[in-house]
Amino acid sequence: MIEVRGFSTLGAFKNEWLNARHHFSFGQYRDPARTGFGALVVWNDDEIAPQTGFGAHPHRDMEIITFVRAGAITHKDSLGNVGVTRAGDVQVMHAGTGITHAEMNQEHEATRLFQIWIRPDEMGVRPGWGAREMPRAAGDGLQILASGRAADRAAGALPLYADAAVMAARLRTGEVAHYHLPEGRAAYLVAASGEVLVNGHLAGERDGVAIIQEPEIKIEARGEVELVLVDVASRA
Repeated sequence: MIEVRGFSTLGAFKNEWLNARHHFSFGQYRDPARTGFGALVVWNDDEIAPQTGFGAHPHRDMEIITFVRAGAITHKDSLGNVGVTRAGDVQVMHAGTGITHAEMNQEHEATRLFQIWIRPDEMGVRPGWGAREMPRAAGDGLQILASGRAADRAAGALPLYADAAVMAARLRTGEVAHYHLPEGRAAYLVAASGEVLVNGHLAGERDGVAIIQEPEIKIEARGEVELVLVDVASRA
């Protein structure tokens, strides 16, 4: 089962510094049909104006993943972590028992990013933050950036306190990425740029693709593509 959720159908919020689209209910946007997807509860598509951003605010018991599509985001938190995550790279924050953080665009251009929230399997964990670069070469298929699986973490993925994995790929025109989705799993995919065919279903740039009960996923690039895919338990 595959549902393509067109970008124009997503929730929207805009003010003087933030232009956001919401794949799932968030803030003032409420859609009973889009309250999450298994353990995946937030996927926000944010554009942040230069020299602005999200001031210090708290979180608890959530795995928060940020994939930067353009520009850069500067992270500061109550644990003393400070870091800059640039286009194509990813950061993960474990909110756990509680953390306060700020995410600011200190660049001279707009920053565009996906912010993804996954409900953790463990509550009350020690909070933390980490970031990593995504391999720059196209054509290597899906790269696991963050995961709750021990084997993925051993291979360099950022850890998650959730039975989930966050992947990304850069594909050239006509290239194909394959992914096996076991029973009981769900996947949500968004092309940050370009168009893709997902098991024959066409999805445009920044459309959401919700996938369940599809054991084998074939993703074909229709042009130069950068995409993000999240694999979660289908029932949270």
